Order: sequence, then structure tokens, then C-alpha cells
Amino acid sequence: MIFAFNIKILIMKRNKMKQKLFVFQFTIIALLLSIFTGAQDRVIHGIVTTFDSIPLINAEVKVLSSKQKVLTDTLGRFSVGSDHKDKLKVSAYGFYNQKVELNENTKFAAVNLKLKPGEKAREYAIGYGHVNDYERLNSLASLNNNDLDFSQYSNIYELIRGRFAGVQIINDEIIIRGQNSINLSSAALVVLDGVIIDSRTLNSISPIQVKSINVIKDGSAAIYGSRGANGVVIIETRRGND
Repeated sequence: MIFAFNIKILIMKRNKMKQKLFVFQFTIIALLLSIFTGAQDRVIHGIVTTFDSIPLINAEVKVLSSKQKVLTDTLGRFSVGSDHKDKLKVSAYGFYNQKVELNENTKFAAVNLKLKPGEKAREYAIGYGHVNDYERLNSLASLNNNDLDFSQYSNIYELIRGRFAGVQIINDEIIIRGQNSINLSSAALVVLDGVIIDSRTLNSISPIQVKSINVIKDGSAAIYGSRGANGVVIIETRRGND
């Protein structure tokens, strides 16, 4: 009788332990699921452009953690779900790929892809529908240190002179569209590493420090407002990892 009673107690204790273990396991699984699904609840919006202003259509945006892929719309926009700390890989035929690191505060990602040098890259950009305005793309001229040995030039003005069709250097000013007015300046806007500068500042920069030069001639310069009316020269210098 006592033996049977003890067995019954042992069985009851064992069942309680199983119940506690089940509750513990269920809690852990629920917690992991909530963390995983909660992390993917965040939506990142963004835009993909080239030359700072031209939207790229059908560029691929890939979330590295989930392998989710989306294509940009006709305005270059996209939306994806991501973890709090994640990476995006943005790619398009004819352009260099770019990775974007996201942090907890990232809500919007603006990605500017660089067009690869050469006519083949332009053909890819048009053929795959990434840029739907061929004339607009042709209003952009690009030169980087893979195309030409910049070190053979004594200054940036010498480097620019003769390398871009129709571009002139007059009194340390870069003239893209010719002299339009006697009284007003016809000088192009100069942007160095994302900062608008006086063109005379280029005297202090050696060509060997330059990574790329982009000349924007027409409507693509509208992003700079009235300051870009005479065209824009965008210069990017070498960084530590270049």
C-alpha cells in the first residue's frame, strides 16, 4: 500500500517536471520567434540614383540577412524589410555594386550608383532599362583614374582641359556651356567630395589625389538649383582604402 502510494507520488512529480520543462521550452521558442519576426517588422524605404539625381529603374536591392530581393520602381524607389543591423546590396548592369550598412536608426537609404566607364556600360544602362532617357545620360561625362594616369598632369585644370568635349578653362574657372553673359559668371559649379567649393580651391589639389571627375552638362544639374545652371563638375578624391 505504502509502496503504491510512493510510486504515485513519483509519477506526479515526474509529470510536474515534464510540464515545467514543456512550459520552459515553449517560452524559449516563443521568445525566439518574437525576436525573429519582430526584427523583420522594420521597413526600410529608399531611392537609387546615379550622378546624384537620375533615378535608376529596375536596380536590384538585396537584403543580405533574409536574401529578400526587390527592384526599384520608375522613380528609383524601393521598400524592404530588414533587421535592426543589416546590409543592403544594390546592383544594376553597367554600374558598380554598392553595399549599404543599416543601423537601428536607419529609416531611409539613399544610394547613388556609379556608372562604369566605357560605352559598353552605357549600353547596359540603357538596354536593361535602368535609365530611360538616353539623351539625359549622354549629358554626363565621366573620367576616373582607371581610364587615365592622373599623375602625369601638373594640376586639375590641365587634367580637365581637352578631356571633356566643349569644356574650357578661363581664369581658373571651368566653363561648360560657353560664356553666356558679359556681366554674369558663366563658371560651372564645383563640388568636391560632396561639398560646394570655389573653383580656385582646385589649385591646392594635386591630380594624383583625384579618383574621378564627372561633368554634368544639362538638366541633370537641376538638383543643384540655380547654382547648377552653368553645369556642375563633381570631383571625388581618393580615400584611405582606394
